[in-house]
Amino acid sequence: RKSAGTACSTATTLPTGPLPGSRAEAPARRVTASARSLTGLFYGLVLAFNNSHNEKEFPVRRTHLKLFLLLTVTLLVSACSRQSIYENAIDWERSSAGLKAAQVTVGDLDIAYLRSEEPVDGDTLVLIHGFGANKDNWTRLAKEFQGEFNIYALDLPGHGDSSKPLDIGYRFEDQVDYVHQILKELGVERFHMMGNSMGGAITALYAATHPEQVHTAVLFDPAGIFEYESELVDLVMDGDNPLIPKREGDFDRLLDFALEKRPFVPWPIFDVMEEKAIANREVNEVIFRAIRDTGFEPDFRNAITNIQAPVLVVWGKLDRVIDYRNADVFVEAIPNARKAILDEIGHAPMVEAPEQSAALFRDFLADRQP
Repeated sequence: RKSAGTACSTATTLPTGPLPGSRAEAPARRVTASARSLTGLFYGLVLAFNNSHNEKEFPVRRTHLKLFLLLTVTLLVSACSRQSIYENAIDWERSSAGLKAAQVTVGDLDIAYLRSEEPVDGDTLVLIHGFGANKDNWTRLAKEFQGEFNIYALDLPGHGDSSKPLDIGYRFEDQVDYVHQILKELGVERFHMMGNSMGGAITALYAATHPEQVHTAVLFDPAGIFEYESELVDLVMDGDNPLIPKREGDFDRLLDFALEKRPFVPWPIFDVMEEKAIANREVNEVIFRAIRDTGFEPDFRNAITNIQAPVLVVWGKLDRVIDYRNADVFVEAIPNARKAILDEIGHAPMVEAPEQSAALFRDFLADRQP
């Protein structure tokens, strides 16, 4: 296998930019029109496929498209490294969602984030990813809201392109404080907030801690309460954590465990994603130790009773990471909350069912109009 850092040939160079998992911004390189067109065609097909097909429902059409994609990938790989393909694919998906990458320094932390390329005459939406994830988990949902909201998707400390110190606090209350400082630096004062998994817990605690800032909150399969235990709890108790890849093959297992409807990711891109996940093992272990017991402690559950904003709890019924029945506990604890349980969806509804997730949010807002 070629290493992810193998450079493109001089005949076909592709642009490089900030990479999820990298702290440094690589210098831009010249791009030939033919290479960009080929990359665009390739990734455009992937996006179209992910938005319209499911492996179980369309096995024959999937096979045909995968064959065509394989041929296209072969052409790409003959000229460029997997890392360059990965960079262009990520850039393509961000651009298709109307997002651009940016960075801000807050204290000793360099924080990467995505924001809307063009401001709109509408509310602001802040998106908080989960454990071991990054800001690009939100691009599929952000695409549904393009032109409706001013979007900010953050890389939390320890994740994505942001700083990854091992000696800072990563408990939920620590991360709420980091998010508050980041948004203050960005000048974001009032907003709707969405979070998934760990990000869902951070969103709930943020709404409880800073009620004057949050219009509404949406919690996608949030962490913070483990009244009903899941498959993950049993595995972690046995010393096996599928959320922290350690070796080749573990990232594939992670996606299978967390997602019921797993988007298709071509192998050059998947390989780079896996390498980055494995490289983040140490910081992921630090973060997981900080949050693993919070779901069994009363502090979080008591804090969210102070939430004043309307809250929508969305949960995939086939979630193996956190049992969907915990949605009832959230709804009972939060004064103005309601739930939506999605059949055939796993731990990340905004990735697995972005159109349905967006529709739920729009309906939720409409019901609260005077």
